[in-house]
Amino acid sequence: MKCHRPRVGPGRPFSSCWRPVPAAWRARAGEMLQEESDLSLLIAQIVQKLKGSNLYAQLERQAWASLQRPEIRLESLKEDIKEFFKISGWEKKLQNAVYSELNVYPLPSHPAAPPEHLKEPLVYMRKAQGSWEKRILKSLNSMCTELSIPLARKRPVGQQKELLNKWNEMGTDEPDLSLFRPVYAPKDFLEVLINLRNPNYENGDSLSFRTHLGLIQVPLKVKDIPELKECFVELGLNIGQLGIDDSTQVPPEFFENEHVRIGQKVLAEQDSAAAQQYIRQGSPTALRAELWALILNISSQPEDLLYYEQLKTNVIQHDLLVDSLIYKDVKLTASNDDYYFVFEDYLYQVLLCFSRDTSVLGHFAYNSASPPKSYIRGKLGLEEYAVFYPPNGVIPFHGFSMYVAPLCFLYHEPYKLYQTFREMYVRFFFRLHSISSHPSGIVSLCLLFETLLQTYLPQLFYHLREIGAQPLRISFKWMVRAFSGYLATDQLLLLWDRILGYNSLEVLAVLAAAVFAFRAVNLMEVTSLAAAEAVLADLSTLKVMPLLQIFLFATVT
Repeated sequence: MKCHRPRVGPGRPFSSCWRPVPAAWRARAGEMLQEESDLSLLIAQIVQKLKGSNLYAQLERQAWASLQRPEIRLESLKEDIKEFFKISGWEKKLQNAVYSELNVYPLPSHPAAPPEHLKEPLVYMRKAQGSWEKRILKSLNSMCTELSIPLARKRPVGQQKELLNKWNEMGTDEPDLSLFRPVYAPKDFLEVLINLRNPNYENGDSLSFRTHLGLIQVPLKVKDIPELKECFVELGLNIGQLGIDDSTQVPPEFFENEHVRIGQKVLAEQDSAAAQQYIRQGSPTALRAELWALILNISSQPEDLLYYEQLKTNVIQHDLLVDSLIYKDVKLTASNDDYYFVFEDYLYQVLLCFSRDTSVLGHFAYNSASPPKSYIRGKLGLEEYAVFYPPNGVIPFHGFSMYVAPLCFLYHEPYKLYQTFREMYVRFFFRLHSISSHPSGIVSLCLLFETLLQTYLPQLFYHLREIGAQPLRISFKWMVRAFSGYLATDQLLLLWDRILGYNSLEVLAVLAAAVFAFRAVNLMEVTSLAAAEAVLADLSTLKVMPLLQIFLFATVT
């Protein structure tokens, strides 16, 4: 039986010729329109952001200057200026700036979505973060009251001169910090995450999720090993890696020499996207500082040095309560570390300037946290007298200085060190101490770690749980610090290469699970939390890349 298409003609209504469009086609068309709308919105957001940047002003100046050039003609002005930008290298700088924004900016949400959805889409996460912030602020205010110290004060002229004179040797200063205490430590934050619950699941709706035996009891989507393999495909067993194939047993001509040559070419091209792809196999030590700066779109212009000097002046002129918290943290952590104690002066300089940097406030647009507010004395509760405190909106916690310490091996000029740390913080590190549902957020990392262990090492997970040694209680401090202070520095930098390369912190959870897998035989013998902690106390001899490869690509799934 043949199927004939009805013809349109007299006496035959048009509707009889109509065939309904398949639902799948309609859905795909809707998706394409949505994608186009999302893309337009994202482009508009990035253009708006770049319009306020120094790069935009430079491009404008270059465009005006190019009008004097003989090859620029009025009848083809637009195309000629585009060509000029391309030849002169400004097009590449613009591409790098856009690529950097794409890496940082969250995916566009619905145009009608309120701003808080951009920060965090889940209401219960936003509420938990808000409660945690109130608790931190209460701790800071109570310390302020107990010690009768103002949150901020102008230093007397004598103190300003003294601080300026010893700016490069602040480590020799021994202020009495015995009364100061960290506002919180990672273990306090872990207790908050353990008590986190989605109210929609309180009635036992999700039976499968209740079979999760770990400490984190929120239903978030995390990757399994097949998905992680797909994500971290460049870490595969058959692909060359710095951290494995550059060892003394492997002749350099097999991989290392060629990898270095390609790295030099990437730097010569000054292409952020190419640098990010390249660094997934690790960065040669000699090229790392430049590659990271390229990926983070740090150009180190004279105005950047001037900005750093302005922050330094602010530190000299004003004394903040958080300065004492920074001093205390450096003394408790980096100053006692065999690798980092020599950088004590750098750490003070960078962290004190960071606390004054109001440009850091910009990251709160996509951070679930909100900057704390204080009020000018005598004006409590009046919003027009509210100010962000500290000026960058970030209250340091115990171990915060360890985010900076490893970078001291790469950058020897304080302002370059400062720029790199600030970009690393607003891109990655803030996610390790704020409550959110983001895949690189600390909640998802904890859940990913526990899920990997429970799924692929169930006997070990159950054994540790039964003896009261929940694995997360041991690994949490590693992840919150991005393993800084736990791994040898060369291994830590190889790990951070991959964080930058994949623009993701998920590798931290994978490595934490891999460490447990590596020490599984010893851990199966322990009978207490203290014994388990002893087995995992020293990670300084571990090699990061072999652990990651074995766990991801040699685990039976």
